[in-house]
Amino acid sequence: MADFKHERSSEEKGRRPSLLVRQLEPDTDDQSIDTITALVQEDHGHEIKLRTMSWQKAAWLLAGDQVCLAIMAQSWSLSVLGWVPGILTMVFAGIFFWITSMTMHKFIMKHPQIMDICDFGYYAFGKSRIAYHFTAFMLLCNNIMLIGFHVLTGAKVINTLSDHSQCTVVFSVITTLMGIVMSLPRTLKHVSFMSMFSAACMGIAILLFLVFAGIEDAPLYGYLGEYPTAGPVRTYAFPLAGTTWVGCMNAVLNITFLWVPQILFPTFISEMERPQDFPKSLAVLTAISIFLFIVPPAIGFHYLGQYATAPAFGSLGPVVYKKASFAFVIVPTLVIGVIYANVSAKFVYNRLMGKSHHAHSNTIIGWTAWVGVMAVIWLIAFIFAEVIPSMGDFLSLLGAAFDSFFGFIFFAVAYWQLFRGRLFANVGRGIMSVVHAIVMVVGLFLLGPGLYAAVEAIIADYSGGTKPAFSCANVAI
Repeated sequence: MADFKHERSSEEKGRRPSLLVRQLEPDTDDQSIDTITALVQEDHGHEIKLRTMSWQKAAWLLAGDQVCLAIMAQSWSLSVLGWVPGILTMVFAGIFFWITSMTMHKFIMKHPQIMDICDFGYYAFGKSRIAYHFTAFMLLCNNIMLIGFHVLTGAKVINTLSDHSQCTVVFSVITTLMGIVMSLPRTLKHVSFMSMFSAACMGIAILLFLVFAGIEDAPLYGYLGEYPTAGPVRTYAFPLAGTTWVGCMNAVLNITFLWVPQILFPTFISEMERPQDFPKSLAVLTAISIFLFIVPPAIGFHYLGQYATAPAFGSLGPVVYKKASFAFVIVPTLVIGVIYANVSAKFVYNRLMGKSHHAHSNTIIGWTAWVGVMAVIWLIAFIFAEVIPSMGDFLSLLGAAFDSFFGFIFFAVAYWQLFRGRLFANVGRGIMSVVHAIVMVVGLFLLGPGLYAAVEAIIADYSGGTKPAFSCANVAI
């Protein structure tokens, strides 16, 4: 992995930010600012310019990724954990999200040449090529399986709306082809425009669900049986009697999965014109996330109680309610798949093209390679969607195996690299050092007991029979 170096010209030195700006950006030193300036100037000399996003467009991109269908699975997490453990898990997940994301940003400002999470792993672990390749493997596995989940979700939406008018594989193919076409833009600035519509559509879907859950007489069914076999709808402070540790752990993984998108953040930051403005985008995202990740799931749990399903749309009684609310999910399903595909394709594409002018020019070779890489990524995701019997369980597996690194362990290590030898220089630094030690412990816990719980859930599903690969079975909610 090359360690990029940029010589500072006298002209660039003259463009250093004022003292006031540097005071507002305490984590960005003069050398980093000079490197960022050089990187932006180099990029703007290309035909295809990547480093063009403002912090506002980055905020929309973040919101488009985070305002997703996984929000509608949180009512189920509350139904497993109960109010007290469930809300506490959500709150602490949000706190850890902010702290680790800010640590990531500080680390990237020290190494502005970082282009993706693989570069981040390379520098965080002492310029280790092993860490770089290991992170690359995890990046592609995580992202492609998530794209596969969105292919399956797209098929589920179309199945629901069409009353299973075609074989499910046909709907998966349609979703895959739409994803490839929508993924053709090469800059995240253009994808951010899609994200605005994605977040808006998901917001409408959530609002409609809450309205329908409130006005219907009772939910249709839950994992404990059809209403009213599991008794009247009720909520509870702690897990119900008989709830297993594996069930609770999977509910926790479901929550942490929603709060851990940092695998994408280095790529987002690398395409900002002013990467030092990322905390503004992050603040917008955090405010949106705190509300959407806690309030709608809590309202959903209030109305659905022990009948909550994942996603919660499945618990609604009248079919028209399901269709009206679930229909809007098709947009975020495709757009979020596009975001993950863009980040994955950029990693592969940049390794294929290297420093060739095709990498950043409108050439036939460049665009052919880009379309080819994107098509292969979506095709592999399509195969995952068809051959994996329970995508929900495999998302728990992803949460334990990958989010433990990309949401916790990586940033505890990065923090140690940033402040090595100064971990307890003052009271504030000492407190943050202890917090990051806790972050490391949480990451290791998710990687150990969390991974065990995810594997146990998969084994249980396999023992109960699984759907065959490339099945035409109806997957409508």
